[in-house]
Amino acid sequence: MENSYLAIDIGASSGRHILGRVVDGRMQLEEIHRFDNRQVRSGGHDCWDVDHLWQGILDGLKACKAKGVIPATVGIDTWAVDFVLLDSAGKRLGDAVAYRDGRTAGMDERVEALIPPQSLYAKTGIQKQLFNTIYQLAALQKEHPEQLEAAHSLLMIPDYFNYLLTGVQKQEYTNATSTGLVNAVKKTWDRELLDTLGLPRRLFGPLSMPGTVVGPLREEIAKEVGFQTTVILPATHDTGSAFLAVPARDDNAVYLSSGTWSLLGVENRDPITTEESRRQNFTNEGGAWHRFRYLKNIMGLWMIQSIRRELNGVDYVAGKERAAWTLDVKAGERQWSFPDLIAAAESAADFPSVVDANDDAFLAPDSMIAAVQKACAGSGQAVPRTVGELMQCVYRSLTRCYRDAIAGLSALTGRQYTSINIVGGGCQDNYLNHMTAQVTGLPVYAGPVEGTAIGNLVIQMIHGGEFADLAAARHSIRESFDIKEVLPQ
Repeated sequence: MENSYLAIDIGASSGRHILGRVVDGRMQLEEIHRFDNRQVRSGGHDCWDVDHLWQGILDGLKACKAKGVIPATVGIDTWAVDFVLLDSAGKRLGDAVAYRDGRTAGMDERVEALIPPQSLYAKTGIQKQLFNTIYQLAALQKEHPEQLEAAHSLLMIPDYFNYLLTGVQKQEYTNATSTGLVNAVKKTWDRELLDTLGLPRRLFGPLSMPGTVVGPLREEIAKEVGFQTTVILPATHDTGSAFLAVPARDDNAVYLSSGTWSLLGVENRDPITTEESRRQNFTNEGGAWHRFRYLKNIMGLWMIQSIRRELNGVDYVAGKERAAWTLDVKAGERQWSFPDLIAAAESAADFPSVVDANDDAFLAPDSMIAAVQKACAGSGQAVPRTVGELMQCVYRSLTRCYRDAIAGLSALTGRQYTSINIVGGGCQDNYLNHMTAQVTGLPVYAGPVEGTAIGNLVIQMIHGGEFADLAAARHSIRESFDIKEVLPQ
């Protein structure tokens, strides 16, 4: 009987429990449970509903028991940069404020008054994004210094859930690098930087690599879910897991993890922390086996997801006032699926307007629809007035960002890239795949869909002896899943 491994993959929109097995050298997946992720308004901020997520995690473990499947190991991955603080008794201090919340406005100036951006990038190699943990902590220093004073540890979101499962606090390396506080060369917390910023050293402990055992389930958790198993660290940063699942055919492939964010880049053995790299806003995120994901964050499917929610009359943050916008339809008068939005974009194929998808105006607008319209008007372009025109504008904008990011990669690395490998939910969008191939002039290989969960499972399966190494796991991925080729026409 083959061993089963469980990936708990929680993204900005939903979480899922995916069981994985290796049968005759091929990976097999089975979705056991899925649950929504949501935000709530608390204390004047947009916050993650961590209690809801925790219940989703437990419900998924119970679903395994109900199916009679006991996973050999369990691994959790989530998005990056967000965290919780724990007091000396291990209790959470304050809310888990979401990275799209506006509390970090102006915090870059606060940080840059202490350390110049050039020096910060040379140390950490992390691109400047106003939601990075370093700026969130600056906001906390300003608004709630008493929380930092009372805190004894800082745990990124997946670290926190691992702690709830096992009672063991570990800080995982790949997610820690997203904070902007880890030295890229030393691969540890930069203590000098922490002191410069006035952050308590006690919050930042040893970093653990993917493949590290966290521990068994706490006795009360094992009793509640009906079985005992071992929690292990995957690359807990979801992009770190997704990149492991890319079945690239050679070293000249660009990786694109396509979900709420589009993370486009390559794998490097060493970080690139030059001034030109900083100016082009590329990041060096730490990966498994100390590989580096050299990439650019692009706003991604967040724009499409947000538009769909608005059209369907759905609130992303509970308790937040809904913004007004004007199109040829009204909110909630019909329910739009993603295929509906694609069809609408195709119907307006000649609509020419584009926006900078990386503009902060699209990070957390009150209305994504209104934000796109305002950007078009502000640049003197035609303003989208129909759903089709709006979607065509977004698709054109995303693919142009992909093209420009690849050009930047080539200039910075001195390499010519010959293909794009897309993993994650966005690889199912054939219209986006075709447009990406057209705009970049490169063939696109789309799949696998559950890239993040597969990468999570890869670490567990290597630890469990199913694969000798990453190369063997990637070979199995190529053999196990349908990878669609899209050629530029």
